[in-house]
Amino acid sequence: MTAAGTTVLAIGTKKGLWLARSSDRENWTLSEPKFLMEEIPSVGIDTRGGRTRLFAGRMSWHFGPCIAHSDDLGETWTEPKEGSIRFGADDGAALERIWQIQPDAENRPGVVWAGCQPISVWKSTDHGETFELNRGLWDHPHRTEWGAGFGGAAAHTVLPSPADDTLHVAMSTGGVYRSDDGGISWQPRNSGISAYFMPDPNPEFGQCVHKVARDAVDPDRLFAQNHHGVYMSTDRGDSWQSIAEGLPADFGFVMLAHPHRSGTAWVIPLKADGERIPPDGRLLMHRTDDGGATWEASSAGLPEADFNAVLRDAACVDTADVPGVYFGTRGGAVYASADEGRTFREVASHLPDVLSVRAAVVPS
Repeated sequence: MTAAGTTVLAIGTKKGLWLARSSDRENWTLSEPKFLMEEIPSVGIDTRGGRTRLFAGRMSWHFGPCIAHSDDLGETWTEPKEGSIRFGADDGAALERIWQIQPDAENRPGVVWAGCQPISVWKSTDHGETFELNRGLWDHPHRTEWGAGFGGAAAHTVLPSPADDTLHVAMSTGGVYRSDDGGISWQPRNSGISAYFMPDPNPEFGQCVHKVARDAVDPDRLFAQNHHGVYMSTDRGDSWQSIAEGLPADFGFVMLAHPHRSGTAWVIPLKADGERIPPDGRLLMHRTDDGGATWEASSAGLPEADFNAVLRDAACVDTADVPGVYFGTRGGAVYASADEGRTFREVASHLPDVLSVRAAVVPS
């Protein structure tokens, strides 16, 4: 996809949703807030099949969580009267947050996935109108041993493979799980990922994986940002190898993969779990073009000093031929790059705490 058209940037924050638009990914127009005073921990943009549908995973402290969708670029929003995600009476749980909204591959146009809190994965086959609980993961014998990360017990990454029925899920805490049959059965896939904070630092499961991204060219290659540790797998998660050498720190939340080119990924390091600030107070994006063998830092257009973190879903890439890279900080600043993360421009400032960011090129 080229960058011709309008780029829409959805920005979910602690106190509402903002939409930014640009024809050149350099000059941006910011909307008035939607869902003001609601948390928006997840957003999604589905451009499959010649249509554009925006999703917002809302969290109202009065009405509770729900997924709303818009087919007119955010002018109007719809949600099912009874809610699109609901646990059954026998499940012993209630939905707390929607942490991930992930459209499936082009060849599965009606399928949309949601990762939620409590740790659960949900599948829609009607373009996100309604969702069904994935029983294989919910009934997994490990579930009672999964814990809550600092932000809660979240299934924060859902990665359907475009090549087959493989599906990866990452959770905090629990680690990476893989299904080879479209979500019917699940197995932990964490060999090589450290859980240094546990009595056994190399358990089968229980890792606090922060984010996972899939290589666009080689679907067997995965990148992971862990709770201390940056990793790559070339065998669908059967084994993981550290690629943290060359980074100023191995803690962080962001992991992005290039939408067209193999081996390219981006991270935004933080100093440590006890000091969740950029190293030396410099907010830098780091990029590898060789599968983690080397890393290069980008600072052009970013502030000289910034002590704010970037959360796991507060960063994304679009699918233009030269991809745009975007992220927002806990200080309410949002940045966009039109050159694969080499230089940045500020899209917005002084927003509430940014929780989620997604971008897509849509017809003008």
